[in-house]
This record gives sequence, C-alpha cells and structure tokens, in this order.
Amino acid sequence: MKSFDKEIVSGSLLRSVWKLAWPLVLLNLVNGAHGVVDHVLVGRFVASADNAANAAIGVAWQVFLVVVVSVASIFHGTNVLIARYAGREDRETLSEVFHSSLLCAVFVLFFVVAPLGWLAAPRLLDFVEAGPSVRVHALPYLRILFACGAPLFLMFMLTGAFNASGDPTTPLKLGVLTTLLNVAISIVLITGAGPFPALGTTGAALGTVLAPAVSMAIGFWLIHRRKMIIQPPRRWRLLPDPAIIVLVARIGLPTGVQGVLLNIGGVFLLRYIGMLENGPAAQAAYTICYAQLFSLVAWTAFGLRSASGTLMGQNIGAGDPGRGKAAVGVTAVVGSLWAVFVGVLFWIVPGPLLDLFNAADEPLRGYGVSLLHHLSFAGVALAATLALTGGLQGAGETKLPMFIAFMTQIVILVGVCQALAWAGMLTPRAVWMTLVVTQTARLLLTWAVFRTDRWTRLRIELPVAAEPIE
Repeated sequence: MKSFDKEIVSGSLLRSVWKLAWPLVLLNLVNGAHGVVDHVLVGRFVASADNAANAAIGVAWQVFLVVVVSVASIFHGTNVLIARYAGREDRETLSEVFHSSLLCAVFVLFFVVAPLGWLAAPRLLDFVEAGPSVRVHALPYLRILFACGAPLFLMFMLTGAFNASGDPTTPLKLGVLTTLLNVAISIVLITGAGPFPALGTTGAALGTVLAPAVSMAIGFWLIHRRKMIIQPPRRWRLLPDPAIIVLVARIGLPTGVQGVLLNIGGVFLLRYIGMLENGPAAQAAYTICYAQLFSLVAWTAFGLRSASGTLMGQNIGAGDPGRGKAAVGVTAVVGSLWAVFVGVLFWIVPGPLLDLFNAADEPLRGYGVSLLHHLSFAGVALAATLALTGGLQGAGETKLPMFIAFMTQIVILVGVCQALAWAGMLTPRAVWMTLVVTQTARLLLTWAVFRTDRWTRLRIELPVAAEPIE
C-alpha cells in the first residue's frame, strides 16, 4: 500500500512543484506522441490531395474532444475530492469517491456515448464542413472512437485519480506503455505491415482505442492488489453513492461545460477554416501545426495544469491554501518559460518541422509557416493560463473558468471569425491572429480571478467523511 507524499504539502515550493510536474508533463508529451506518429504515418502512407487524410484525423479528433471533455467533467470533480482528502490522508473516503465515479463513468460510456456517437457522427462532420475528400477518412475514424473508446476514457480517469492522490509516476509508466502499444499498432495497421492490410486512418483509430485497454487493466489490477493509495471499496456495489455523485457533478459539470465551450470554439474554428478558398489545405495546416506541433506547448501545459490542481487541492486539504496558491504561481512561470523556448523554434525553423508531416506543397506550407509564427506568441499565454486555471479548479472554483471560456472561445473567437466572414475578410492570417487575441484575453481574465483569495476558501465536503484506513 502506497503512503501519502508529505512533500506535496510541506517543504520547498519548487520541490513540491517538481515532484508533480515532471512526471505529468512527460506523461502528456508521451500521450501526445502517438498522435504525431499517426499524422506522420498517414501523411506518408495514405495518398490524399492536400493532405486530406491528415485533415480528417484532426477534424474527427476535434469533434471527439467535445465528448471527451464532457465525460471528463465527472473525472475532474472526482480528482478535486481525491486531492482534498489525500491532503487529509483520508484513504478510505478518497477510495469511495473513485469507485462511485467509476460506476457512473462506465454507465455513461457504454449506454450513452457509444450508441449516440455512432449515430451522430455523419451530422457532426457535416457541421464542421468536412469536404468529401476529408469525410471519407474521417467518418470511420470518428465512429471507431465513439463505439470503442471506453478504455481511452477510463485511462484518463485512472491517471487523473492516481495523480490527484499524489502519485504521478504510476500514470507515467502506464502512459509510456500505452503509447508504445499505440505506435506499434498504428505502424502495423496504417501501413499494412506483415500479414495485415493497410487500413489508413481506420488503423490509426484502432490503435487509439486498443492500446489503452492493456494499461487500463494493469491500473485496475494495481488497485485490486492494494498497491496504490486508492484502495478497493469497502463493499462492492452496482450503483454509485448518490451523495458522492451529486458533489462530483456540482464541482465537475462547470468544468465539463468549460471544456465543451473550448472545443465548440475549436469546432467552429474548423468550420470557418473549411469556408476558406483553400479550405482542405488550411484545415490540414491547422491540424498539423495546432493539433500536433503545438502539442509541445499544449500537452506540457495540460500536465502543469494537473500538477497545479493537485498542489492546490492537497494543500487546502492540509489546511494551507496560501502555500498552494504560491505553488501554482511557480508552476505558471515554469510553463511560460517552456512556451517561450518552443515559440523560438516555431519562429526560426518552421520549415523542417513541417517537413516531418510531408507538408511541402503550397498553399499548405505557407499556411503552416504563418500559423506557427502566430502560435509562438499564443503558446506563452496558454501555458500560463492553464497553470492558473488548474489552481482555481483544484480549489473547487470551476464556475469562473467556465465563464472565462464562454467569453473568450464563444464571444471573442467565434464572434470575431463570424464578423470577418460577414465582412468578407475571413483569411487564414485573420483566423490565426484571432487565435492569439483569444488566448491573450483568456490569460488576462484568469489572472484577474487568480490574484484574489475568495476562491481559496470554498467549502467542499461530503456529508459524512469516512474514517481513514491505517
């Protein structure tokens, strides 16, 4: 049975940040690596005009992300409670929280997401203006993700819960295993290695949903064998504890709405890009640069956001919210410095980066270079914003980040793009600049909330806390 890590709530701030941040950042980069590999393989082995197969994966994944973040709202509420009770070293209560949330997630995944996603996939692709050359690759990819994506979702849940309990290294090990399996399956099924047929984007989708199943099984086995901070439940049940689910939903649903708003903005953005004169080429540039190369910043920032949430939650649970807030500030600085480094690369060597994806033809290459230059600025704002947002959410303040997401992703991003479309001024460069403005506005609004203290004093309690397991 793992013990609680006291260095998360005491001692050097930099040490506390480092203990959580490096495994989580590395985990997110590792998780993002399979997407880069898929795009490289698809770009080189799937023949399509204007890299339509790459655009198909990017469009389908963006649509799928709307569902991912909706379900992940359950996971976020779970993680906030787990972190808080881990700060109190209350092992039994955090274990009960995990298992009730697991039961709820399984029901949603198998009886809601899978059937509705399969049926809705064609209309969702219609909405994002996926042209025929993109749609032929995107539809089977998207349907496989919806119908068979439960292991992927449950791995998100396991890694988040392990991290919130103060153990970021086990998720890293499971993430490395998942990525290695994913890359191996993708190489075989995308290219048709050995006796297997070349399945193209369908092979990429199968790798995405099959690889997490092995790691998921190992994670649940570790819990069952009592080798983790999270333990098996006191008694097995078929239905979740209503009191736990109500509190999880109260915390997590605003985060889910926030995530949906962020990704709706992304879906609308793909729609506007598809309306451009060279829509498929512009969508491919967006997919390669924003969804893949920008992941060097985005996945790092997501890891730091998770670290911030755990630091804030556990320090509040331990009775020292001021220390948690200070640790989140350190995390934001670390993220911003990394984003500056990546931005310099985007500015000085965009060509070799695009060559990785075989993006050599115009207008795709020109769009890509221009977008990378704009992302070099947007990345700094995103990294700082996500670290600060993680701190707010770790304290249970999920409504204000939701409002900020609405103001930036819907009012600014969608609003400006729609105004440009009406005025006949919608161009790739205008869209890229709108992205920079949106990320900057989100940072300023998030900082205005973070610098106050009211959000650090929110009371979040289950009706009756269980006695700790010794």
